[in-house]
Amino acid sequence: MKNKIVALLLLLLFAVSMVMAQGTQKDKILPYPIHQKQLPNGLNVVTVPYNSPGIAAFYIVVRAGSREEVEKGKTGFAHFFEHMMFRGTDKYSKEAYGDIMKEMGAAANANTSIDRTVYHMTGNADMLDKMFEIEADRFQNLKYSVHDFKTEAGAVKGEYTKNSASPYQQLYEKLVSTAFTKHTYAHTTMGFFEDVVDMPNQYDYSLTFFDRFYRPEYTTIVVVGDVTPDKVNTLAQQYFGNWKPGSYKPNIATEPKQTATRYAHVPQQGFPPYLTLAFKGPAFSDKGKDLPALSILSTILFSQNSELYRKLVVQEQKARFIGGGPQFSRDPNLISFSASVVNANDLQYVKDEMMRVLNDAKTKPIDAKKIEETKTRIKYSFAMSMDSPDAIANSLAQYIWLSGNPESINNMYAVFDTITAKDLMDAAKKYISPATLTVGTIAPAEKSPVK
Repeated sequence: MKNKIVALLLLLLFAVSMVMAQGTQKDKILPYPIHQKQLPNGLNVVTVPYNSPGIAAFYIVVRAGSREEVEKGKTGFAHFFEHMMFRGTDKYSKEAYGDIMKEMGAAANANTSIDRTVYHMTGNADMLDKMFEIEADRFQNLKYSVHDFKTEAGAVKGEYTKNSASPYQQLYEKLVSTAFTKHTYAHTTMGFFEDVVDMPNQYDYSLTFFDRFYRPEYTTIVVVGDVTPDKVNTLAQQYFGNWKPGSYKPNIATEPKQTATRYAHVPQQGFPPYLTLAFKGPAFSDKGKDLPALSILSTILFSQNSELYRKLVVQEQKARFIGGGPQFSRDPNLISFSASVVNANDLQYVKDEMMRVLNDAKTKPIDAKKIEETKTRIKYSFAMSMDSPDAIANSLAQYIWLSGNPESINNMYAVFDTITAKDLMDAAKKYISPATLTVGTIAPAEKSPVK
């Protein structure tokens, strides 16, 4: 009888703990538990079981982007390896890798940004073992010849040339290189043009870059879908457990304080005039109020529901669109507000109107109901997008490269709930200043027509 009572008490305790866990999870923006395990070599493994019978998304986040390119003359290599990682190994050639993707009904791809490089595929969950095997092979055994390297470097140069034909891309490059004087955010993910041109001569350095950053301590594996944490962790240990950690840490320069407005201009005839106001903003934090407050404020002031949008776009028809907000990044970056302007003669007027609403936000509290409605829209939009393994893995990847911790996704949205009208005013006062502003323009004039 005593044993039965103990068993019943244990069962009741287990049931209560499960209910409490579910209740806690329901309070989070991501309604699925995030399971984490770090291997002894520093590799982080994240698993999110999700009801997607037979389907799993497999992401690998490398926390190395153009931010880590600290050496003069050596930019663009994070993006370069996005290409080179598909060149194959001794075990699996480029063609064999493609055949396996077809067998799994999957397509592998990758993308690079300032703070990271992400490799991803979504396919047959029953072939998770093979996903781990082929990804572990190329991450630990990538091999390419000088010829392959130069061929891919030429392709990267072609991609740069194609992208740089766009005045928008030209403005973005000028804008960041003007706004940042020391920090590596001064160059885009593609790198500086002169470095891209010289890249075919940098074979030896490419091996150094790979050796530095393609290491377990820089890497997180994310698996979402028809999987279990035990299976994912077992496979991670089996295939990645012997991956040797490195010791390299880049010395990333701190950006000096900006003290006066700067200007970046692209003269362009016959192209829609364009305006960007870029203020220095905060680094990502999943506990601070600045980024959530700036996100909410930007939505209220510059979305299609805003008073300024109705004035400039709908009523006066001086702009085609307006929009913007803060950039989420590991180090302090830009808060950018942009407008596509109908007539270049109205660039100054549009700039003045944008500054008017931004300055008003410092002293005029926004209605609490409007703030709550905006929070709800932001959270609802996010929650509704979490409808597939790929969408969930992609969102987790963003917060992993920002903080290293996928739970930051829940922490961040919890802070959103606490934002008040005072927080919006405080954020506007703190970050909206001519002293930290870089003005970007595209217009027919040879010099910026905006003061």
